[in-house]
Amino acid sequence: MNKNSVNVYRYIKQHVEAIMTGEGKTPFLSLASALYTISLLYGFGQKFREFAYRQRLLKSHQLPCKVICIGNLTVGGTGKTPMTMHVAQEIKRLGYNTAIVSRGYRGEAEGRGGIVSDGQSIHMGPEQAGDEPFMIACSLRGIPVIVGKNRYTAGMLAVNEFKSDVIVLDDGFQHLRLKRDIDLVLLDSMHPFGNNHLLPRGTLREPISSLERGNACILTRCRTDKKDTARPLIELLKKFLPQHRIFTSCHIPEFYAVKSGDPIPNKGTINQNSRLELGSLIEEPILGFSGIARNADFQNTVLDHGLNAKDFLEFSDHHRYTTDDLNYIQSKSEDANAHYLITTEKDLVRLSPRNPFPLALIVVGVKVSFGDQQTEFLSFLKKQLCSHDCHPEKF
Repeated sequence: MNKNSVNVYRYIKQHVEAIMTGEGKTPFLSLASALYTISLLYGFGQKFREFAYRQRLLKSHQLPCKVICIGNLTVGGTGKTPMTMHVAQEIKRLGYNTAIVSRGYRGEAEGRGGIVSDGQSIHMGPEQAGDEPFMIACSLRGIPVIVGKNRYTAGMLAVNEFKSDVIVLDDGFQHLRLKRDIDLVLLDSMHPFGNNHLLPRGTLREPISSLERGNACILTRCRTDKKDTARPLIELLKKFLPQHRIFTSCHIPEFYAVKSGDPIPNKGTINQNSRLELGSLIEEPILGFSGIARNADFQNTVLDHGLNAKDFLEFSDHHRYTTDDLNYIQSKSEDANAHYLITTEKDLVRLSPRNPFPLALIVVGVKVSFGDQQTEFLSFLKKQLCSHDCHPEKF
């Protein structure tokens, strides 16, 4: 693909994304109409697919253990990865032998599957596992992480190799080939349904009515200082799902540092390596960069904590950093006279095995909190796991 073709592709992609998210304006009204037409066909296909599973025209497989699915309705970040880690840790504390199964999106092992971590040692890097499963493996002790596009096969690997009682399925709400005991559907409290359109006109993976398949709905990224802002959404969800449980959660950022040339924190040290008190950094010039679904959320976190960010560089979600990218980031940091770089935990794992920059990296991690609903949420999980009939006979 030549340079002109690349530029045209980027130009069209930019306008398609603007239409999908409702952010910005695009002159291509005909493109919006075309995307809407495609979204109608896509919606019909999703409904037919669900119908086929419900009528058992397509077969769902059941694992010989409990399965908790963490999923959502939209593309992009709703906080599935930190929620997956949080739920897996809580289930392990309840005494269950727990494992995490993920697709391993864009990882080399996505098709064939495999063990990323046995709970003690890591057996794959981010290129093989995918950045999110690798980050999970680096963050958790005693919880195996398995990847594979075929989640049933990956789940059986967890059962056979690690005698797993409970599998936490990362991003599996649309994976109807595998039966689940508990479906937890995440909605971003600020952008719950995107622009209310299905792909590719919007960001919805399936119709809002699909929430009925879930056992509970969790609103993520709720502001602890503005709890009332989620109230209208909660009331709306009650109209859709009067019989379901609705929980609210927030993301608590954690900051730590990786010095120039130091290894990327590994098992048990990520989130604990060189924790930072931000007070001493408030006046320091900093350059930020990220390649996640919502770069703006990362940028707002940095600015909300009073850091002196001179500029932010944005990359696409799951972006693999090349040598040219690293040189570009370094050049921009020199232009900004930055004393530090700042990025996200997801981006950090793609820079393995060491911090490649001459500057220290400030890393922003995320911890999930249910606040005063934590006990209620755990009671819900216990009740569902102990139920003899918690396999919903939906498919």
